[in-house]
Amino acid sequence: MSHLLHFVEHTLQEVALLIMAIVYTGRLIWLMHYKAGKERQADTGNGNTSPGKGIIYSWFNVAMPWAMESSRRKIFLYFQFVIFHLGVVAAIGLSFVIPYGPHLLNSETLVLLLQVVIGLAFLVGLYRIIRRVSNSYMRAISSPDDYFSLVLLTVWFFFAFWAVPNNTAKGETILLIYFFMTAFFLIYVPFSKISHYLYYPFTRYYLGKTLGKRGVYPVKHYPREVRG
Repeated sequence: MSHLLHFVEHTLQEVALLIMAIVYTGRLIWLMHYKAGKERQADTGNGNTSPGKGIIYSWFNVAMPWAMESSRRKIFLYFQFVIFHLGVVAAIGLSFVIPYGPHLLNSETLVLLLQVVIGLAFLVGLYRIIRRVSNSYMRAISSPDDYFSLVLLTVWFFFAFWAVPNNTAKGETILLIYFFMTAFFLIYVPFSKISHYLYYPFTRYYLGKTLGKRGVYPVKHYPREVRG
């Protein structure tokens, strides 16, 4: 291993993670200064729910495609959403496995699994780019950051896919590009729209608490003939 590769696998990644942690900590401190308004509406519903149940339901709503009309009507978009985010988790995890647990990649099964997940995420990324460019509605709501972030992630998936075997026999170029991109990604994300996941627990908490109190969450589904 060259000194440059050792630097990008360890020092550069650690500095990037530290910067990301500092920015996120600052954001969370800022966020905590704002308190949610008190619920002014009286309890409603049939009494089978509560703010606590509403919060739990709201947090896990993303894992229940049947609970969202958009997911029920367009299940393909939901599955590509899942694959894309699993690819992010796999590619991020790889940046820890290679420098701190490279022996894990001696398993052909793990290597294959990571490459399948990341490879599928790369294909989903290409699909998302094409959809965002070709769909007039998507173009209308897209900002430059949307395009840049999506292209960045898709290219990152490409290099992560080839970096999985952690093989330097044919050179270190793929690994160097992957780790440089990972470091850039870690620093850039807190300042981009990708950081929406930081706010997910908070927004879903307040939404679930309010709708739970009002008797809306968890949503009850009834047979079609009962709905009238």
